[in-house]
Amino acid sequence: MDIEKIGKDVLDSAFAIHSRFGSGLLEKAYRIFLAAELRRLGHCVEEEKNGTVVFNGISYENMFRVDLLVDDAIVVELKSVCRNELVFAKQCLTYLRLLDKRLGYVINFGMPSLKDGIQRVVNNL
Repeated sequence: MDIEKIGKDVLDSAFAIHSRFGSGLLEKAYRIFLAAELRRLGHCVEEEKNGTVVFNGISYENMFRVDLLVDDAIVVELKSVCRNELVFAKQCLTYLRLLDKRLGYVINFGMPSLKDGIQRVVNNL
């Protein structure tokens, strides 16, 4: 499947969830709802996927956790806070690099307008 189509499904689903529930839920609720909606659309979704980091030739397991990995292609980091921080996009980019993925999104459901809470993050696209 086309990575841009997957990304569109992620964003469309996030907007539908935010329209329905607003900005008052915990991150976990948004993760569960978004994963369920993406699965309903036919996507393979891994929730809270643990990642391994190799440092000086040694593998360290469970060194980070990605909120959602969609179709083994798109990293989705979810937040539910009242403002965006620069570190959110940096965190997503680090996960993209460690997983050798190209596209990610930070989706902050805590923003009054979801469009203000979405950051597209690319790794060498």
